[in-house]
Amino acid sequence: MAMKLYCFGESGNAYKCALALTLTGTEWEPVFVDFFRGEARSPAFLAINPMGEVPVLVDGETTLTQSGVILDYLSSKTGQLGGRSAAERREVLRWLFWDNHKLSGQAGTTRFLGNFLAPEKRPEGVIPFLQGRMKAAYKVLDAHLAGRDWIVGTGPTIADLSCCSYLYYPEPFGFDRKDWPNIDRWLDGIAALPGWKHPYDMMPGNPSDRA
Repeated sequence: MAMKLYCFGESGNAYKCALALTLTGTEWEPVFVDFFRGEARSPAFLAINPMGEVPVLVDGETTLTQSGVILDYLSSKTGQLGGRSAAERREVLRWLFWDNHKLSGQAGTTRFLGNFLAPEKRPEGVIPFLQGRMKAAYKVLDAHLAGRDWIVGTGPTIADLSCCSYLYYPEPFGFDRKDWPNIDRWLDGIAALPGWKHPYDMMPGNPSDRA
């Protein structure tokens, strides 16, 4: 039975999980959540995830939320993308937690405020503040990737999939690949993996649908 991923194309956190499902060769199907029309706050969706967020992964009787948990589950279940030793697995988890706190959490919020929220509703000063925090995170990641193809070890892991997700989106939020050569090279390496697709091609939902 195919796993189900509740998702929408604009969600970088859902994209992490869609990438992991695809790159591990797992059979899955997307279930579109119309976030911008409030579906994530509907009683039907809250019965699936009381946190009111995507992604949600349903694998038979198992329902999981939060992208980091889903990534770890997929890695453990498939035996892929998790590191080759206990030490590498700890390093993968370290970068997963760092990404959630320092990179994706800032990027997702900044991108939403700058592109999907009406200008009159944007809190003054928040976007520049978050962009400053993101710049610090880009410096950490770019320095780490100097001389490396992957964040941990000699092959792709869920650490790469977690950290890369928001950096492929076209909407401006304060990231320009040309400013970060090691990140740019790394993103090209991930995009060259068999089965990789852009988030708007991998999941249903696109800003053009609401244009």
